Amino acid sequence: MKDILTTQEAAKELGISRVEVFHRIQRGIIPATRRGRRYLIKKTDLQPVSRTVTAREKQEIQRAVARAVKEYGPALKLLGRE
Repeated sequence: MKDILTTQEAAKELGISRVEVFHRIQRGIIPATRRGRRYLIKKTDLQPVSRTVTAREKQEIQRAVARAVKEYGPALKLLGRE
């Protein structure tokens, strides 16, 4: 098991995008050490960050997705064909 992770590995571990990992590092949510152009993250530092989504958050997400599909459905279908 690896103790030190790259931003890409941390993103995969947390189930978020690499960009979101950078944002969380910049906000101080994820502690990281910079080595050259890379950030290195201790796997143990990810534990406080990861959490489950609450039932209320799931409902908010579902409403947002439904609204986006309703408003942008035709455009999404066209993009799906490309």
